[in-house]
Amino acid sequence: MSWHVAEEDLRAYARGELQPPLLWSADTHLAGCAECRAVLSSAWDSGALDAAWARLDAELDAPRPRPFERLLLRLGVADHTARLLAATPVLRRSWLTAVTLVLVMSVLTARAGHSDTLFLALAPLLPLAGVALSYGPVVDPTYEMSVVSPLHGFRLLMIRTVAVLTAALALTGLAGLALPGFGLSAFAWLLPALALTATGLALTPRLGPVVAPGLTGGGWVVLLLVTESARSTGGDHVLAPFTAVGQGVAAGVAALATGLLFLIRDRFDQSTGGVR
Repeated sequence: MSWHVAEEDLRAYARGELQPPLLWSADTHLAGCAECRAVLSSAWDSGALDAAWARLDAELDAPRPRPFERLLLRLGVADHTARLLAATPVLRRSWLTAVTLVLVMSVLTARAGHSDTLFLALAPLLPLAGVALSYGPVVDPTYEMSVVSPLHGFRLLMIRTVAVLTAALALTGLAGLALPGFGLSAFAWLLPALALTATGLALTPRLGPVVAPGLTGGGWVVLLLVTESARSTGGDHVLAPFTAVGQGVAAGVAALATGLLFLIRDRFDQSTGGVR
């Protein structure tokens, strides 16, 4: 081969500054000329080459955002916040499908038996369970990532709580619309749901992210059993938690638990106490 790429052109090629049509000629020539490739390798900045490979490796290894994460990014959510939200276990399809099935079965039971007791009993537990399964080292597969993320522990908890409550309350609200014959009583679960969720969160720093919601949910079940027994003997048609007085109590409990949660927010960053 009598013609070779000029050394100055090879140096421009290495710097990425060689322009067409010389660039096209150099590309074709280098594919078959070992001598010019040797000159090019001596002119190439090894540091720039290593940096280029590192960028390529990082790009190839970077996880591809899923549709939910891409939606959050388009809405202006910070990338690290979107990643932590997208990794929330209870925002995945399996959990949402399970919640939907539970609601469908309770709605069908209510429509067939003309009683909304089962629906009202289960509906407040779903947001509580969703929040319980969205945070903490036991149930969160991305817990280590959340620990080192640039987020206050309480803020991360609130971000995930709002996301989980939005999903759970939306599904439960749609289920309530499927009970038109019960009127507004089909939405009597809302205040108890907020009270249970806030109470479970307020107890989490002391009891841990598993015991706290478990104890709260257990207390709700016991309360329903006691009121059901009282209703049977007293001839009442509505369970006490879903009466006007019961709704007022639920609102008060939700407000008190929310205030307590705000006061103890710094405990969610401590290594002891159950969360971290």
